[in-house]
Amino acid sequence: MPILELSPSDQTLKVTGDTPLLEVYAALPAGLYPPFPPVELPGGVGGLVSRGGFGQNFFFAAEVLGLTFISPSGQRIVAGGRTVKNVQGYDLTRPFVGSFGALGHAETVTLRLRPGLSMRHVVAPGTLETLPESVARFVWQHGPDLHLMHFGPFREVSRALSALPDSAEVPAPADLNNVFPQGIGLGLHGPLHDFRTKRLGQSWVSGGEVPPIPALFARLAASL
Repeated sequence: MPILELSPSDQTLKVTGDTPLLEVYAALPAGLYPPFPPVELPGGVGGLVSRGGFGQNFFFAAEVLGLTFISPSGQRIVAGGRTVKNVQGYDLTRPFVGSFGALGHAETVTLRLRPGLSMRHVVAPGTLETLPESVARFVWQHGPDLHLMHFGPFREVSRALSALPDSAEVPAPADLNNVFPQGIGLGLHGPLHDFRTKRLGQSWVSGGEVPPIPALFARLAASL
């Protein structure tokens, strides 16, 4: 069972690293949402954490409370916990998030959940460069179309999505696995962009190479 532990009162969820993203949505009670949009991407939750998230307009690493992972040397490492108070010593959770596999692969992941009374996902022609200011939680560009997704109070959701006034509602979750048959990675001229890849001058592509690793980070990886 990929859903290992769900605590609606604490608003936390623990899953195996290979849990598909849409299975997380299916397992959650109404009114609680994970830190990613309702799309399917290669690699499940563990792959998403390794990439540093997808399409979010917030600091993704703060939503990953803890994880266990297998380091390049084969060690099983426990990092973080359900609350910040549980962390003792060096916390490797945030360095792992966005490491693109340099620190190993995730075995389990504990996520922070957020409450919301309403969720909407809309799409309209456009690009990230032409998007008016928006507080939508998730924003990405797929080909010629812009996607905005937000959850929260009803008025807040409507206000966040008003940046795309002529948009259409997306009726169902999107399976993007076929867009990335070799897995999702960074590269040039890919079919999908978000604010993170735009800042890097890149896009999300099928496959792609691991970004250059700083020397200090490489030393950390070698020590695990």
